[in-house]
Amino acid sequence: DTADTVPERGGGVTDTSEPKRVTVSVNGRSLSLSNLDKPLYADGTTKGDVIAYYSSVAPVLLPHIAGRPLTLRRWPNGTAEPGFFEKNVARTAPGWVHQVELPVPGSTKNRATIRFVTIDDLSGLVWVANLAGIELHVPQWRLDPDDRPANPDRLVVDLDPGPPADVTTCCRVALLAHDVLADIGLRTRASTSGSKGLQLYATLDGSLSWADTRRLAQQLAEKLEREHGGLVLSSMDTKARRGKVFVDWSQNHGGKTTISPYSLRGRPTPSVATPLTWDEVADGASASSPESLRFTPHDVVARVDGQGDLLTA
Repeated sequence: DTADTVPERGGGVTDTSEPKRVTVSVNGRSLSLSNLDKPLYADGTTKGDVIAYYSSVAPVLLPHIAGRPLTLRRWPNGTAEPGFFEKNVARTAPGWVHQVELPVPGSTKNRATIRFVTIDDLSGLVWVANLAGIELHVPQWRLDPDDRPANPDRLVVDLDPGPPADVTTCCRVALLAHDVLADIGLRTRASTSGSKGLQLYATLDGSLSWADTRRLAQQLAEKLEREHGGLVLSSMDTKARRGKVFVDWSQNHGGKTTISPYSLRGRPTPSVATPLTWDEVADGASASSPESLRFTPHDVVARVDGQGDLLTA
């Protein structure tokens, strides 16, 4: 649970000590960080750069993870080496980080509960990035005031392309899904996954259980497959996925998590799960290259500065 750490370069964080190991003040909290210049990506993006990015987008990112138990995917030695998922809170967690013990039914490690963290402010986000927590994964529900899982507040559909299908193919499916969900009164917004595909988000009023929400997402996937079988797959049969887009409804299970909007991805070079306008999705459906829908941290900071959070606009 220990990892090399990185200081922040801005975004409201003040460096108050020597290089290599520094003490920073974030929202009045003191954090000890180290190795500012350690590269995490092959292009030279450092841990300091990662923290700077997360500090810049904190106002739009934090609302999507606040109150949700957080699963990290960490790369303490950089993305050229295998990363690992971390659900249990790190032993080095400061006392001010909110922690919650939650049941884990069907755990593959025979654990009855896991102690998660929730991250609600900039100081927590800097602490996470300090652990080389590059990817931020959260469920589709939040904790209630008693730290118990509430009903989902959003439905998520993950669009996963099977080569040679790519993110541009996902855009075609996203437009179809948008219309189906609109017919039942759900307003849908889109985001790249920062990897190969797209995610679609629809806000819920909290009246549906996660089982109800998953069933609704599965019905959407099956309807799309019935009507567009040459393009869409609703089952998890990987052998049948070639050239199609798997509409993954399973992310709505109470125990599943999805990459958060605005999260970095642990790829060879930095990319970000980036919210899109529906005009961009329509343009992406006819784009000649999937690179038109790949966004760097620099791109995303500029988009946020100019457009705010497209998922709440």
